[in-house]
Amino acid sequence: MADKKTISVMIPCYNEEENARPIYEAVRDEILKSCSNYNYEILFIDNKSRDNTRQIIEEICAEDPCVKAIFNSKNFGQFNSPYYGILNTSGDCTITICADFQDPVEMIPKFVEKWEEGKKIVIGKKTRSKESKIMYFLRGCYYKLIKKMSSVEMIEQFTGFGLYDKSFVDTLRNLKDPTPFIRGIVAELGPERAEIEYEQPQRRAGKTSNNFFSLYDAAMLSFTSYTKAGLRIATFLGAFFAGTSFLLGLIEGILKLILWQTIAPTASTILLAVVFFGGLQLAFLGFLGEYVMSTNTRMMNRPLVIEERRINF
Repeated sequence: MADKKTISVMIPCYNEEENARPIYEAVRDEILKSCSNYNYEILFIDNKSRDNTRQIIEEICAEDPCVKAIFNSKNFGQFNSPYYGILNTSGDCTITICADFQDPVEMIPKFVEKWEEGKKIVIGKKTRSKESKIMYFLRGCYYKLIKKMSSVEMIEQFTGFGLYDKSFVDTLRNLKDPTPFIRGIVAELGPERAEIEYEQPQRRAGKTSNNFFSLYDAAMLSFTSYTKAGLRIATFLGAFFAGTSFLLGLIEGILKLILWQTIAPTASTILLAVVFFGGLQLAFLGFLGEYVMSTNTRMMNRPLVIEERRINF
């Protein structure tokens, strides 16, 4: 058994009591069926669930010594916890998969096959989705926007679902990034990768923890980590409006001298101008604040998560 390679599967959880055992059984059965010549390790990392997820994971760990668990002391967000889980795997490769079944377990042997061909990273790339068509469309627009604005060629419709060789996991351990964005890190630092297309199924059970604010956090983290576009747009627009204002003021002054009369704008025009420029300034101040907060978080260099306990390590 010792000469077999080990596949690690990392499953992040938050309030997944309806999915924890089914995803464990599905992953275990898929490995035993399609990857029987490998040892396996399944690592659950729970981000302070408020339901019975932890009790279920504890039962699974008691039944199967190949299953490990990390329980966070609080919810450390949708990026830190899965990233920390990857760092704590010990296999020759690590596969990340969501507990809600939106990452198909049938992709595991396909990932492993490409990995054995020599690819250090094998990712799943969504081409279709059974989720809301509006949400899928908006995600597509977001990926295209980031791709165009970033100096790093970002990967469209990539959620982090994929296989990472142990060598790349070691690279992640050495980064020591307190605000990791795995999608951007794979695009920026990852070696040559294979991409396997798949259709994203609907969530099996339970309710997603994603909301407007979590999606906004994801968007801002990618913007502030991998683009300068926001700051440059503010600079260019500021220069444009300043130049335009100067020219309009100059024209008004010339007309006053020629016509010897005051050209007064209407009150509504003044109000609209004040509201427009005030709103524009506030928007870009907020965007600048996102960059400052991102820099501040990295400067503080706090730990990714604080563990409450771990099982079967």
